[in-house]
Amino acid sequence: MLRITGTFLDEITHDIPAQNWGRREWAADFDAMQAIGIDTVILIRAGYGERLTFDSRVIGRHRPCLPAYQDLVDLFLAEAERCGMRFFFGTYDSGTHWVNGDYRKESDLNRDFCSEVIERYGHRPAFAGWYICHEINTFNAGMMRVYDELSRHLRALKPVPILMSPYVKGVKQFGAEAISLDQHVREWDAVFRDLEGKVDIVAFQDGQMSFLELPDYLRVNRELAAAHGLQCWSNLESFDRDMPIRFPPTDIRKLLYKAEQASAAGVDKLITFEFSHFMSPNSIYPSAHHLYNRYREWCRGEEL
Repeated sequence: MLRITGTFLDEITHDIPAQNWGRREWAADFDAMQAIGIDTVILIRAGYGERLTFDSRVIGRHRPCLPAYQDLVDLFLAEAERCGMRFFFGTYDSGTHWVNGDYRKESDLNRDFCSEVIERYGHRPAFAGWYICHEINTFNAGMMRVYDELSRHLRALKPVPILMSPYVKGVKQFGAEAISLDQHVREWDAVFRDLEGKVDIVAFQDGQMSFLELPDYLRVNRELAAAHGLQCWSNLESFDRDMPIRFPPTDIRKLLYKAEQASAAGVDKLITFEFSHFMSPNSIYPSAHHLYNRYREWCRGEEL
C-alpha cells in the first residue's frame, strides 16, 4: 500500500488557525515529515488577497498588502534543501478577480508575480515544480484560459512539472447541488482535453464524497488522467469533514481506508492536506500528535 510522501504547506489559508511557528518549529516539523518518508512539499498558495508569504513588489503595486515580516518561501526552500525534498511553488490567489469572472486580470497578475518569483527563487535547488492554486470542480471556460496562459508562462520561466489539485463537486460539500459520478467524468474529460500537455500532475482532493463512493471516484480520476497523459496523485485529506466543527484531525481508520482505496485505484503518489496542522507531532491539535504516532506504528507494521 502507498504511503504519504507529500504534503501541502499551509500558511496562507481560509479556515485553519495559525500555529505561529518560527524557524525552529518549522525545522522540527520538516524533520517529522522526513521521518515518515515525505519527499515533496507544496506551498498551498504564495498569497491570498492582502496576505503574502513574502513582500512581493508585484502584488504590492496591485493592491494594499499586509507586511509579510518573514520570507516563508525562503524558509521552506531552505528546509526542503536541508531535508532533500522537492518544493512546488503555489501561485497567488486574488480571492476576487477570478471569482468575479475577471479571468484576464487573474492571469495577468499571476504571470507578473511568477516572473518575480523566478528572479528571487528560481535558482534554488529544491525548486522542483509549480502548483496552480486556483481550485476548480467542473469545466469553466474562463478558468481554462487562466490555466492555459499561466501554465505556458510557468513552463517558460522554469520547465518543471506543473501540479493542480481540484475538488469533486460532491455531496459532503454541496449536498443536493452535488453532481453525479457520470457528470463528473464528462466535466473532467472536457477539462483534461483542454489541459493536455499544459498540466503534468493532477491530485484530486478526496474528501467531498461519501467514503463508500470514494473507490469509484478514485478509479475514474486515475483513468481520466491516464487517458490525457497526466500523472495521477491523490490528495488525501488528513482533516475530518464529518465533525460539527471545522476542521479537526481525521481518524486513523479513515486515513488508512483512504490510503488503501487510492492504492487499489493505482494512483502514482499520495500527498496530504495537510501534515503540519493535522498529522504533525508538533501541531496545535493534540489529536494530530496521536494520528502521527498511529500512522508511524502502521508504517512499521505494528498493531494499532
